[in-house]
Amino acid sequence: AYEPFFVYSNTQTVDGEKSIVLCNLGILKCKFFSLTETPENYTVVLDEEGFKELQPSEHLKVESSIWLPLNVVSNGNASSSSQAVGVTKIAKSVIAPLAQQHVSVFMLSTYQTDFILVREKDLSVVVGTLEEEFNIYEEVGGESVPMLCQDVANALQKNAKEATRPTVHPVLIPQNQFCVMSLDPDTLPSIATTLIDVLFYSNGPKEDAQSSPSRDLDCIKFFSFSLIDGYISLVMDTEAQRQFPADLLFTSSSGELWRMVRIGGQPLGFDECGIVAQISQPLADSDISAYYISTFSFDHALVPEEDIVRVTDMLQNQRKEPAAS
Repeated sequence: AYEPFFVYSNTQTVDGEKSIVLCNLGILKCKFFSLTETPENYTVVLDEEGFKELQPSEHLKVESSIWLPLNVVSNGNASSSSQAVGVTKIAKSVIAPLAQQHVSVFMLSTYQTDFILVREKDLSVVVGTLEEEFNIYEEVGGESVPMLCQDVANALQKNAKEATRPTVHPVLIPQNQFCVMSLDPDTLPSIATTLIDVLFYSNGPKEDAQSSPSRDLDCIKFFSFSLIDGYISLVMDTEAQRQFPADLLFTSSSGELWRMVRIGGQPLGFDECGIVAQISQPLADSDISAYYISTFSFDHALVPEEDIVRVTDMLQNQRKEPAAS
């Protein structure tokens, strides 16, 4: 339905360069918009209409591919609920099969649902991989119609020849506690000033996160805001949360806190396959809830705080296991 692009803006800039991003985002009228701040950069995911609103700038780096978002729904309804579960429910049925077919994915979990973005050029392989288990539809003029994709068999056969042994990437586990929340869009203007301040002007542990060689970081600057089809999703640590009016933000009924697993010792790029599957599959096997947010440089999984020790042990054992021949 959408054709998101990925846009990068380095956060280690003067205020003038940040203002370029800020002014451009202020006029966006797209239906699919996500902005995530990490220590390295801002990652922006937006549809074609939103991309047209962005003026060319030397401070923006655009990933060259066009990406299409997949959204798994049940009985015609998006797979959202008041209890956060994230990628756990879809890891086995969608993410793992795509990894086996060597399809690179970009993951974006929100409070309401999960989006699996795939390159447009991989669409035939995606349809061929998933059509046995799912009915696949595309939006045409606001209506959902069955998707018919040509050359599925040829695409699957071609992709099967491209198998490579996946890399098990190192992970970093910062000490921040994170919240996954939502917001009534009608109240967005009342927090706009706070949102801008947190995203672009608040001080954070960027330098420490970039320079520390430790596997466990004290804390990490991470903030994600998405506005997709009228639904708002926010991911922030508890320090940032305290800057917002508590009565406007809402979370799951349990109000649980989350810890982050940051994947990648160096920027991951967009071509490698199986990164999301390597993290989400063992979590799904252990029935551990997880959110997963990919960015321009690294991937980030959020797991319930009470599960972080079990998750850490699980991922450490995964790195020690010999790769399958």
